[in-house]
Amino acid sequence: MLDVRRILLFTEVAHRGSVTATARALNYTPSAVSQQISRLEIEAGQPLLERHARGVTLTDAGRALAERGGRIERELKAAGNELADFAGLRTGTLRVGTFPTVSASLLPAAVMGFREAHPDIRLTVRSARLAGLWPLLENREIELSLMWDYDWSRIDREDAVVTPLLDDPPTLLVSDRHPLVGRRSVTLSDVANDPWITRADNHPVADALNRSCRAAGYEPQIAYEAHDYQEAQAMVAAGIGVALAPTLALDGIRPGVSVLPLQPPAPVRRILLVRMAGHSLTPAARVFTGFLRDSAATRTH
Repeated sequence: MLDVRRILLFTEVAHRGSVTATARALNYTPSAVSQQISRLEIEAGQPLLERHARGVTLTDAGRALAERGGRIERELKAAGNELADFAGLRTGTLRVGTFPTVSASLLPAAVMGFREAHPDIRLTVRSARLAGLWPLLENREIELSLMWDYDWSRIDREDAVVTPLLDDPPTLLVSDRHPLVGRRSVTLSDVANDPWITRADNHPVADALNRSCRAAGYEPQIAYEAHDYQEAQAMVAAGIGVALAPTLALDGIRPGVSVLPLQPPAPVRRILLVRMAGHSLTPAARVFTGFLRDSAATRTH
């Protein structure tokens, strides 16, 4: 097998016309260059140079190999420039995963900041429930993903790197006509007798509601199962019941709904940035992580 480094050295000799000139240009000794050319000729199984007092002359095989060497050199330079473009965020694609609540709150500021700073990077976002995000990460269809967990369901996978971004405490949504309106904060015990609007389809917030109410000493009376927070807000405004909602879901509160902070104990979820441990982040993903941290920081002040 031919050694690529020797081919490139041979190509330089062919270009400069002598071993001595090549050695001087590359800061080698003429003897070292000659030794490498001799080894290349052994690998090639035939002479590549004819040496004489004024320099060297290429054999037919040497001219063919030097032409190939020139192509290899150009391809390596192109590869280096292409990698530099990726490292310098002048090209490439960044694929990110998310879930609906942060898509409508935390993520937009990070996306806008990243696109303004690096307009040549193509950014794609995939939104899914937690169970749907894991296969995308494992298959590297996305590089990193926003996720969440609670105390009782921590993400603790050895093959994942988990970076907490912020805590997302819950709030109580009540109708503007509710007797608790005007209170600075409430407890779950204050609404023990109220009907509840929860999330449908075994949503994690429904589990959080059940656990929290049981910890407060009662089973929640479910009056309505909503498929998103806007639907839940509409039912709250109509007076059907009260609802539990994470703080990040409060962007765009509809008329007729009041938001009351909940006193502990209440189920605080963590907003996380997750990647697979065996998948190294691209430069674009590392930079985007910084924008997510900045966006999260604005939510905690």
